[in-house]
Amino acid sequence: MDGSDMTDPIDVAVIFGAIAIIVTTFFALSFLISSLWEHEKVAALRSVWLLIGLLALTTLYIYLVQIGIFHTGAGAMLLAVGIVVGVVAAILMVSRIGTNFRALQGTKGLIVGEVNRVDERDQVFARNRALRPESREYEEYYRAHPEHEEVDAKRRAVGGPLGQPGRIDSPNQGPNVAAIFASHNTPMHLSTPDKVKYPVDPEVNRFGLSPSQASLKVKGFTQAIGADLVGISELNPLWVYSHRGEIFNENWDDWGTEIAIDHKYVIVFATEMSFRLVQTAPHTSSSIATMHNYAKGAYISTRLAAYISYLGYSATAQHMRHFDLLTVPAAVDAGLGELGRHGYLITKEFGSRCRLAAVTTNLPLEPDEPVDLGVEDFCDYCKKCASCCPSRSISLGELEEVNGTRRWRFNAETCFDYWGKVG
Repeated sequence: MDGSDMTDPIDVAVIFGAIAIIVTTFFALSFLISSLWEHEKVAALRSVWLLIGLLALTTLYIYLVQIGIFHTGAGAMLLAVGIVVGVVAAILMVSRIGTNFRALQGTKGLIVGEVNRVDERDQVFARNRALRPESREYEEYYRAHPEHEEVDAKRRAVGGPLGQPGRIDSPNQGPNVAAIFASHNTPMHLSTPDKVKYPVDPEVNRFGLSPSQASLKVKGFTQAIGADLVGISELNPLWVYSHRGEIFNENWDDWGTEIAIDHKYVIVFATEMSFRLVQTAPHTSSSIATMHNYAKGAYISTRLAAYISYLGYSATAQHMRHFDLLTVPAAVDAGLGELGRHGYLITKEFGSRCRLAAVTTNLPLEPDEPVDLGVEDFCDYCKKCASCCPSRSISLGELEEVNGTRRWRFNAETCFDYWGKVG
């Protein structure tokens, strides 16, 4: 082909079309490889069919080029239409359909009615882990909530709130269960009152940090000791538990007492969970990752609370064995991510593969802004978590009002029962 041929617009368009097919095939192949690596059978099958289609398209394209069809009027029109369709498709693939202004309001954008604070005593974990048959607390709770007593009693009859640890891997679950309990010791040890809230010396110099300076220091310290994501928001009292229901360290005098936090700010952080271990769920090795991150959350939150106390301000660690508040809505308000269909936080960096902990404080801070990651639109279309959930606890339906908030409904009872079955 001489120089004059290279300036032929048809030849240039043909080359452009060939490059587009090659790039598309590369992305399809990358998708197949990542799907196989992540053991996603459905996604891998779809990418195989996509590659077969692209191979057929490539073969047809080469044939049409060889017979010179694109140098005819009809062929040129076909090529032009194909290029336009490809460009439009590429633009749609990399463009956002629109801004979700509700997401940019954080949890305020989810509130559509009256929100009642959650009573920790009603949480399925608290009921089944804390209430002891024949105790005062047991009688008091089930007298007020008889609808829970029969099903909770059945759970206790088969070996406790979570059944036999590691049952799904029996009889070889021993080492993994030992690893789970080894990490569990850390949040338990760091859950006593003197660990979650350090005393503040009234004589300490508060250093005169501005809110922006304090925020920078707090975030830097939190990440330096192990957090992967950190955000700050003003504490919304709606996300504070109304009454204490979880009992650790035999603090039975606290059961049923009202929970009040006199702090204005909450620092929420996330730690990334091991991709390799999470992929093994529901086997016990996945729980090793869960408990390891809970242990990290307990360590980081108690150290952060101590750091703030040495700055001269009150702070309380919020971790697995001492939660005064719901961390997911606090994380949404702090800009770490959005609430997904499955009830977990979805972050830009790790998806849902992270664990949360927090610190509440009266240290003046600069709040972060909530984010719009497109999660609502994504979850509305995807539904993979609901389709794959073995206990069918995640709704396949539309967003609805749940306790005054617009979200997808989640069945904690059936989810908890499945945990008990696999241990």
